[in-house]
Amino acid sequence: MIGLWDTTGNEVVKALAAERRSAGGVASGMALTLIVVVDEKRVREAEAAATVAAAAHPCRLLVVVRSDVERDRDRLDAEIVVGGRLGPCEAVVTRMYGRLALHAESVVMPLLVPDVPVVTWWHGEPPEEIATDFLGVVADRRITDCAQSPDPIEALRQRARDYAPGDTDLAWTRITPWRTLVAGAFDTTQARVTEATVVAPPKDPTAALMCGWLGSRLGISPRWEPTDESPRMRQVQLRCANGDELTLTRDDSQATFRRTGQEDRTLPLVRRPLGDELAEELRRLDADQVYAEALGAAAGVALDRRPGQRVHVWKDPATAQRAEAGITAHAGPALDH
Repeated sequence: MIGLWDTTGNEVVKALAAERRSAGGVASGMALTLIVVVDEKRVREAEAAATVAAAAHPCRLLVVVRSDVERDRDRLDAEIVVGGRLGPCEAVVTRMYGRLALHAESVVMPLLVPDVPVVTWWHGEPPEEIATDFLGVVADRRITDCAQSPDPIEALRQRARDYAPGDTDLAWTRITPWRTLVAGAFDTTQARVTEATVVAPPKDPTAALMCGWLGSRLGISPRWEPTDESPRMRQVQLRCANGDELTLTRDDSQATFRRTGQEDRTLPLVRRPLGDELAEELRRLDADQVYAEALGAAAGVALDRRPGQRVHVWKDPATAQRAEAGITAHAGPALDH
């Protein structure tokens, strides 16, 4: 591991090249570049997940930590790890302070692996508009996590309003086991589904996407039944035109599948670690059309004609703060008459 304190982007590029040569990694062999945008307090958590994902998808990992944007003096600290504690990947952990944090691309762009896809993952509250973050615009795939937001359902609606092909969310990844089991239930029947009910907490984004997926696939309007008995999605109920009922109920790390006229079956439904969820999203580097349809159905927004490219929109938070402060200053105290 090489540590560079109060350095420059140029020095980071040189140090990475030197570390790769000393580790014998002259040839790239990288499938993608994974950019992770994360707060300081969650760096280790993000690194652990990225290490698991990198074991399945060799990548160059670029961790971007932005701090103290209003600091008078810019500063860049970096750690370079090749084949060390972060597994079989080349990793650069950058910490940016001051105005440099608003221009993270100036450090990140020279570190991208040539001629391979770029994936950006926000491990924290998603940006309101991805176009205002250059690290999202430059990426072929963009991974957010609405569950990290104070209001996950509203965050999911914002993801629909801001959607562009290539976007995805880990709330969608978390229902992959559910979707697999539900889809598998129709291997032995051709009956049409006429009603669907999802039992889940009222602010569960996975439940919203499950409703969207069922609605977009089956052409129905699923019903969301709120419950406080479980912190996660609890049950999916389907009623078919021939009178059959199918119910999938979660119970800890397994699920009970009930179907009219058949014996109950116990199926695995384990909640996967964050690293496994991230690894799943890295398996595909093209736009996920099924996710787009489910997200659009969940939010009531048509996403099929969105442009495939984003255009960067510069947004300076300091300017916005000054404008807000100016409005407040000119407002003055209210006068009573």
